[in-house]
Amino acid sequence: MNITSFLIYCIIVTVTPGPTNIVILSTVNNWGTKKAMEYTYGATIAFGLLLIISAILNTALMAVLPKILCIMQIIGSLYILYLAYQICKMDTSKSTAKETATFLSGFLMQFVNPKVVLFTMTVIPSFVMPYYTKLSTLMVFVAYITIIGFGAFITWVLFGTIFKTFLQKHQKIVNIIMALFLVYSAIIVSGVGELIKG
Repeated sequence: MNITSFLIYCIIVTVTPGPTNIVILSTVNNWGTKKAMEYTYGATIAFGLLLIISAILNTALMAVLPKILCIMQIIGSLYILYLAYQICKMDTSKSTAKETATFLSGFLMQFVNPKVVLFTMTVIPSFVMPYYTKLSTLMVFVAYITIIGFGAFITWVLFGTIFKTFLQKHQKIVNIIMALFLVYSAIIVSGVGELIKG
């Protein structure tokens, strides 16, 4: 097993901008580190759970992979557009806005985030299962990958915390830019970009 390739793949996929990371950055900017960590914990637990599901049910999932990916693209795109709308219209003077950045929303986001679902369904069978098939060994890799994912989320929390003053000074512009990134993510996830190219 090429551990270097495995680690590079895990780090690049988890740390690059995606819906979860953008929401984490927005949460730090608008409601602070504590609220972002609550969201991050939910996202991390769901990330680990998806890895466990992948490791245990990989064979069955591969048989229905095209159908699952199609459904996830639709649900994921709609949810990402909803998050973009929420970020764009965000008014931090209203305390009810904090309800969108909860442990539960972080947890649920992972199940409709096609980037995460695709990653968790492919990393174990692509990098680990060709060399290790014992369930206990697979769970060790699940733990390692979950820690890498948590580290990626924390990177976005730290980035938001360090640049919070700047981000708050330009809050409306930052929210619009983050919402546009989410809209872009939704377009990519939906497959519309591929249809336009083809």
